[in-house]
Amino acid sequence: MYVCICNALRESQIRELAVERPADSAKEIYAVLGVDPDCGTCLYYAQDVIDAERAKLAAPVELVSL
Repeated sequence: MYVCICNALRESQIRELAVERPADSAKEIYAVLGVDPDCGTCLYYAQDVIDAERAKLAAPVELVSL
């Protein structure tokens, strides 16, 4: 799914960079991808995607005994 139509950025690209570069904001991740937000309407959703990936990284791992 596209997050940013103006720059043709996909959700998968944002998720991948959110894991690789967890300190970056949406604007910083766009810059890593070599683009600037054009109209900016995507930034809130892009940040939500980043935050969701970071939450997954921060979630405690549940160990299951076999």
